[in-house]
Formats: sequence, C-alpha cells, structure tokens
Amino acid sequence: MALLPRTSATKLPRQVWLLGWVSLATDAATEAIYPLLPFFLTNVLRAGPVSLGVIEGAAEAANSILKILAGRLADRSPAKRPIVVAGYGLSSAVRPLIAVAQSWTHVLTIRLFDRVGKGVRGAPRDAMLASWATDNTRGRIYGFHRAMDHAGAVVGPLAATAFLFFYPGSYRTLFALTIIPGAIAVALLFLIKEDDVVGSAGGRTSALNESRLKPDVTDHDPLPRSFKQFMFVLMLFALGNSTDAFLLLKLTDAAGGVQYVPLMWSALHVVKATVSVVGGAWSDRIGRRSVIAIGWTIYAAVYAGFAVSTTLTALLPLFLAYGLYFGFAEGTEKALVADLAPASRRGFAFGLYNAVLGVGQLAASVVFGLLWTAFSPAIAFAVGAALALVATALLFVVVRG
Repeated sequence: MALLPRTSATKLPRQVWLLGWVSLATDAATEAIYPLLPFFLTNVLRAGPVSLGVIEGAAEAANSILKILAGRLADRSPAKRPIVVAGYGLSSAVRPLIAVAQSWTHVLTIRLFDRVGKGVRGAPRDAMLASWATDNTRGRIYGFHRAMDHAGAVVGPLAATAFLFFYPGSYRTLFALTIIPGAIAVALLFLIKEDDVVGSAGGRTSALNESRLKPDVTDHDPLPRSFKQFMFVLMLFALGNSTDAFLLLKLTDAAGGVQYVPLMWSALHVVKATVSVVGGAWSDRIGRRSVIAIGWTIYAAVYAGFAVSTTLTALLPLFLAYGLYFGFAEGTEKALVADLAPASRRGFAFGLYNAVLGVGQLAASVVFGLLWTAFSPAIAFAVGAALALVATALLFVVVRG
C-alpha cells in the first residue's frame, strides 16, 4: 500500500490519516450527545448525580475491560481490521437508540453497548497505529490520532448547538440523527488496508510477515516491569479521574441551562485537538514522563479550581484549560505504552492500559457522585485533584525514564 509523500520520514502514512477520519466521524456522533446527557438524565429522565456516575463509570469500565480481550485477539491475528469494523459498527448502531430511552436504566444499557463497541475496537486500532509508526514518529502519530478524535468532538457539539438553536428541546431527534456520522465512519474503514507496516528504520514490511522477522518474540512474552510500574501509577491517577459529565453538570448549573453547554464542549475540544499534536511531538523529543506530568498537573489545577469556583466566568476558563491536560497526556500515555510493550504484546498492553483507566474511572465516578451528594461538589473535586498530584510525583519515583 502506497504511503503519503515520502519526502520526509515524519510524513504520516495514508492509513493513519484514514483512521483519523474514522475517529473524527465517530466522535462527532458521540460528542453531539455527550454534553447534553447530564441535562437529559437529570431534567428529562429525573435521574440523580449518583446515577450519572454509575452510567458513565460502568460504561467506561465495560469498554476498558473488553479492550484486554480484544487486544489479546489482535495480538494473535494479523488481520485486525475486522475487529475494528465490528467495534465501530456496534457503537454506530446502538448510539442513536438514546432517542427512545425512557429511564436512566435504558440509557445505562445503551451506553454499555456503545462502550462495548469502543472496547472491541480500541486496542486493535491502537496496535494498528503502532505498526505504522517508527521510534521517532510514535508520539506524533498517537498525538495526531487524538487530535482527529478531538476535532470530531468540535464538529459534533457545534452541529448539536446549531440544531437546538432551530429546534429547541428536540433532544431525541438530535440523538437519532447521530446514525449518519456513525455510518460514514464504518464506511471509511473499508478503505483501510493492513498489508504494510513501518519498521523502526522507516522501511515497510508485510504485516503478515512481521512476526516472522522477530522469531524470538511470541505472544507469551512477559510484559516488562517498567510497563507494570506505569500501570500502577496510572491506576492511582485514574482513581481521581471521574467522568467529565460532572464538570458538565457544574457548568450547566452555573450557566443556568444547557443551551450553550455543547458550544463550551466544542471549544474544549478545539484546545484538545490543537495541543494533542504538540504534546505528542514534545514527548518524542523531551521524554514521555515529562509531558505526561505536565498534563496531570494541569488536571489537578483544574479540579482544584472547580472545587472553589461557582461562577461561569471563573469555571469556563478552567474548563478550557482542562483541554491542555488531554493534549499533553492522552497521546503521550499511549506512546509510552507502545514504547514499553514488546511488539507482539502491544494489543494486550493497550487492553490493560484501557482497563486500568476504565476500572479506575468506574470507581472514581461512583465515589465522586457519592461525595457530591453526601458532602459537596467542592469535596469531590478536591479529592480528584489530590490524587492527581500524588500520581504525578510517583510517575518520576516509580517509572523509569
């Protein structure tokens, strides 16, 4: 498969671009719904903060645990695209069904199936991206992919805002229309071929023959100690990383309504998309730990700010700064996973990485909802900030550079 122009070793392969457009279309569908979901649950379906935490935490945990199984399957199969197609197809089919939900348990079921689809596709897709990267472009490729994700999350909320401007209160119709970008994403997957991968020196080899070039590597090779150390620190951070729905809930309260919340969500993803490419490129030059630490420190500062702020004028700048955390941390974390894991175990490694994030977020979201209800939002946000700071310190103590 021909790649994009070869005048520079840093040019991104055509397949990476296609997967980026798939993610953009998928996130446009997902994020047209997500910023409206806290309001829809609490005001239309009359659910409480604990229910919101259970829905989002359980959905992300299901997504992340399934990534372990999907990652193992991807490691054992040179054909990863069928698994990726199945995952995107399931999510695209069930996501619009939120339009007919009558209770928060219906939303929980739909979100679970949506995240099951994400869990099935995530680790195989990340392993595919690793196969098209070199040691010197890995951070840039994962940063680019996260940027395309976030670009979709700009388009989706903007479209939702425009739709609700002309059709106020038509949430269910909007949710149903997300089937269109979902179908576009699945169609684009059939343009992606897996017959070429990029070696560490930048050359191309057959994906079917990659394992033959590394006869000393098997899918039973143990994951290195450094990878396990990173997973330990990541779990601590994840225990303070509750669902973003709580941030949206506080913003909705401060704004006095949901009308412009999708616009704020879109602006957040402009920051994410812009900084993701920069963060990934930085990590290739100055090291993964330093860039991750920048992101986690920003996360702690934002949560601390949400703990003490109540007005929209104070919360909105903090919310936009929250995008810096994603830009620096998300793609860089994935690049570090690819650095630490043997090539034959990357699917499984990405599955474990996402499982740690998902299980941690399930616990964090439920506890956050309980703290919000029993004490106050300020206490809940303060706990998240403290855990992020502890994890940032341990990143340099526990994980080797």
